[in-house]
Amino acid sequence: MALTDLDPARIIFVILGGLIPALLWLWFWLKEDNVNPEPRWLIFVTFLLGVASVAVVVPIQGLVHRYAGGNESTMIILAAAVEEIVKLGAVSIVAIRGKNLDEPVDFPIYFIAVALGFAAIENALYLVNPVSVNDTTISFLTGNLRFLGSTLLHATASATIGISMGLAFFKPGYIRKLYLVIGLASAIALHSVFNFFIIANTGVTILRTYAFLWVSAIIVMLVFEKLRRMSNYQ
Repeated sequence: MALTDLDPARIIFVILGGLIPALLWLWFWLKEDNVNPEPRWLIFVTFLLGVASVAVVVPIQGLVHRYAGGNESTMIILAAAVEEIVKLGAVSIVAIRGKNLDEPVDFPIYFIAVALGFAAIENALYLVNPVSVNDTTISFLTGNLRFLGSTLLHATASATIGISMGLAFFKPGYIRKLYLVIGLASAIALHSVFNFFIIANTGVTILRTYAFLWVSAIIVMLVFEKLRRMSNYQ
C-alpha cells in the first residue's frame, strides 16, 4: 500500500513516526556540538537533503537489484554503497565546499544530519503497512525497533565518514582524500554487516545485531569526543 492510500490521520501518524525518532537522535548529537555549534538553519537544510536523497537512492537501488545477477551478498553491499555515496554527495552539496566546516567536529555533525533525514523517510515507509491494517502494536514495535536499530545505523555509519574526514582535518590534502576513502569504505562495511544480520532474522542474530550496532555507536561517540577536543585546541 502507498502512503497516498491512507487517510489523513494515518498519514500524519506515519510521518510523525518517521520524523520523531530521527529528530530525537539529531537533538542528541547536536547537544554534543555545544562549544561552537553549527548554524541550525544549515543543519536543517542538510536534514532536508537527507530526506530528498531517498528519491535518488530508490531508483538506483532498483537498478542494482536488476543487474546484480541475483547474488544476494552483492546486492546488499551495493545497496549500502549507494546509500552512503548519495549521503556523501548530499553533504558535499550543502557543507563541504562552504566555510562552515571550520573545525574537525563539524564533519560528523553534517553527516549525521543528512543520515537522519534519510532515516526519517525510511522509517515512515516501513510504517505504512502496519498502519494501513490498523495494527497499533506492530506499528509501535516497528517504530521502536527502528529507533534503536536502523535510525542509529544510518547515523553511526554516516558519522564514520565524517569522523574520518575530521581526523584528517589538519593533514595534507592527499591524506584527507585517503581518510575519506577509508571512512566511506568503513560506512559501507558497517551498513552491509547490519543488513546481513537483519536478513538472517533469528532471535539470536537480532540480539547480536543490536549488540554489534551499539558497540559501533559507542566507538563513534568516543572518537567524536576526540574530535571535539581537537576542535577546542585548534
